[in-house]
Amino acid sequence: MTVVRDAAVPLPDPLIALLTDLKESLETTAVKDPLVALKALADLRYLVAGVGADAALAVQVGRIPMETVATALGTSEAAARMYVNGYRHP
Repeated sequence: MTVVRDAAVPLPDPLIALLTDLKESLETTAVKDPLVALKALADLRYLVAGVGADAALAVQVGRIPMETVATALGTSEAAARMYVNGYRHP
């Protein structure tokens, strides 16, 4: 499994930093003001669904082989297919 994970597409440092900051901010907000945290998470879920649909469509239109997608995600072809299809057909 480590070999598969090691072959995954690395996230750029600025994106890692952004995700780390977002996680920390949401965790703090969840304690201080849980309603604000829930609203932010609802907005984030909406954003993720939209961007995920765009990315999944780009995979399909670009005819990117599922083997390539699986390697990029660091997972199996079956899991990658389910992941991509989950964004295409929520």
